[in-house]
Amino acid sequence: MKGYKHLTEHDRNKIAKMKKEGATLREIGAALHVSAATVCREIKRGTYTYMNADYIEVTEYIPERSHQRYRANMEAKGPGLKIGNHRDYAEKLEELIVDQDFSPSAALHEIENHPEIYGDFGIRVCRQTLYSYVDKRIFARLTNKDLPFKGSRRKTKTKHIHRMKSASKGDSIEKRPEEVNTRQEPGHWEMDLVVSCRGGHKCLLVLTERVTRQEIMRLIPDKTAGSVVRALNTIERKYGKLFPAVFKSITVDNGSEFADCAGLEQSVLKKRAKRTKMYYCHPYCSSERGSNEKQNQMIRRKFPKGTNFDKVSPKEVKMVEDWLNRYPRKILGWYSSADMFRALIEAV
Repeated sequence: MKGYKHLTEHDRNKIAKMKKEGATLREIGAALHVSAATVCREIKRGTYTYMNADYIEVTEYIPERSHQRYRANMEAKGPGLKIGNHRDYAEKLEELIVDQDFSPSAALHEIENHPEIYGDFGIRVCRQTLYSYVDKRIFARLTNKDLPFKGSRRKTKTKHIHRMKSASKGDSIEKRPEEVNTRQEPGHWEMDLVVSCRGGHKCLLVLTERVTRQEIMRLIPDKTAGSVVRALNTIERKYGKLFPAVFKSITVDNGSEFADCAGLEQSVLKKRAKRTKMYYCHPYCSSERGSNEKQNQMIRRKFPKGTNFDKVSPKEVKMVEDWLNRYPRKILGWYSSADMFRALIEAV
């Protein structure tokens, strides 16, 4: 009598190959040193029906999916709650990470913090366990390719560089108050452009609030100073009299698109009144707009480098803006920027 053994991934691939070659169950079993009954059960468990590229329904044994199922069942064994016993929980994690581009940590806390939306799955796994499940290919769809930034990143220290400011623009970041630098006071923003591919004209004007990380994104026709001023005028009209309290200052780089300091600071609702205060970073110091840079990385997950914004609609931009603002963030105690910014507006 043959001894009991678990089939390996290699065994399953061999079953698929020999089956396609017309081998019998007994011949396959002999090659793998298992019984024909074991091969028969494995083929039944690993047979799936799907639509092929020609939209024809095909039923066949798929070794990869069969092995994924086996791994999930193995993980489900043992004491305590295991994700293999909670496929609804696993599928919701896959939906958030694969379909909605959440990070694993953000997905876990989104489900935990909003039972009124997702329900109680009766299970909770930690970040390390989730990464382990991904590494072991437990999930049907979720793989390492779906993880935005896997592994820890070394945090770079902020370098305090003292250079002369550009005389043609406004005040240097060196004059920015300490309560702004330390993020003690909300209402201070960073602004930048996300440019189109070569040949494209439209850009994204992006503003990030330094405390709440609230994001404002506007599609503008080009990267000229005039287009930036006009976009900020539109934002001021939207916020009305609240604008000076919500946008106390805006920090930008030394690009020509932000050269019209007077136009950026001047209110369009109240003559001879300033609506905000502009500060300019040192040249080549993107770290002085750290919140902007982090948000831009996330924006590039939706609009990769090479995107032609001439072909992107305002509706698509709004969808990405909403995704960013409802994204749970560790730095905010796993609340979203929208939650925190709403409280800021109510306090004004």
